[in-house]
Amino acid sequence: SDKAFAAILTDGSVVTWGHEDMGGDSTDVKDQLKEVQEIFSTGFAFAALRRDATVVTWGDPFHGGDSSEVQGQLRNVRTICGTN
Repeated sequence: SDKAFAAILTDGSVVTWGHEDMGGDSTDVKDQLKEVQEIFSTGFAFAALRRDATVVTWGDPFHGGDSSEVQGQLRNVRTICGTN
């Protein structure tokens, strides 16, 4: 994102830092950030693609950080594209 970073560790977990409202704070989804293969971002949010082909999002809820309305559809995901 514009003011935050996310790193995938060798065990597949994720560490985030930077502006809290733009994805620097992933506390709310920390338990879901396991077996992550790739991370994608917009200017204000992140999406993590997990090894089981599901997606976890965090960051500004008005800019992609809240995927709760489509969470049931985010299965068997191959890749993700984001915009700014």
